[in-house]
Amino acid sequence: MRIVVIGAGALGVYFGARWIEAGEDVTFLVREKRAAQIREHGIKINSPYGDYIVENPKIVTDPGEIEAVDLVFVSVKGYHLQGTLEHLEALTAKGAYVLPVLNGMEHIRILQDTLGKASVIGGLSFIFATLNEQGHVVHSGDAHQLIFGPLEDSQKDLCRQIEEIAEPAVMDSRNSMDISWELWRKYMFINALSGVTTATNLTIGPIRENEETFHIVEMLLHEMKLLANRYDARLTDAEVEAAKQNISKLDPDATSSMHKDRRKGLTLEVDHLHAGAVRLAEAVDLDVPYIRAILGVIKPFENA
Repeated sequence: MRIVVIGAGALGVYFGARWIEAGEDVTFLVREKRAAQIREHGIKINSPYGDYIVENPKIVTDPGEIEAVDLVFVSVKGYHLQGTLEHLEALTAKGAYVLPVLNGMEHIRILQDTLGKASVIGGLSFIFATLNEQGHVVHSGDAHQLIFGPLEDSQKDLCRQIEEIAEPAVMDSRNSMDISWELWRKYMFINALSGVTTATNLTIGPIRENEETFHIVEMLLHEMKLLANRYDARLTDAEVEAAKQNISKLDPDATSSMHKDRRKGLTLEVDHLHAGAVRLAEAVDLDVPYIRAILGVIKPFENA
């Protein structure tokens, strides 16, 4: 399968490199600055599942350089999505399907409205990984999960093909027949974890140790469950409890990528995650006071 990765951060490079390791044809479509870094330092994964170096990675900065493509793997931050749409239109015109693994839900509608429903399949990932100073992936923890699935019946054969190429790769992959449910379940988890760690500027350990603070986590999960239900994703109290248990099992020093970005003074994904949830709630006349409060606390740091 001819794959193009847009978003050569830790997530995009990890899964792209694992596909290369398994013998797939992968091209990284990147900005000039990232292209220069990769040309100087190459692509390398440092992982508990085995290190891997990509020999002579295929890098382009213009989609016009790509002659043929079957699948576009989109792993950009939410605030970079608009900047990718022109590239995605050019690639889908060449017959590509798009597999986005952004957090949240609004991006699905944006992509479908721009590219057509038939071109966009659903996807998400769970991985703790960062880029070091050389731009190499540092993967920590056990998770390196990629979940994907059809949003339209016409995409089932494609998802089976992705399942086939992911099976021999060094990743935990799954083809889900209820990808909307999976997306909302991830959104619920990441909204709570990223929201409370970023707002408090704390790792999960001290948050769990304070009952009043962890109550905010519980209420964020509850509001996201109600929001998912309004959009016909049948999340239940069992999913809320499972998310709480997953958060309770995290290393005390674990935190969210948004909190890491706040520490580094980088742009935060708060508009895509928390403001996005508020917009979705307003559209169905649902009150989400805890999500609104977290949004208000984080918003001043969005463009720090």
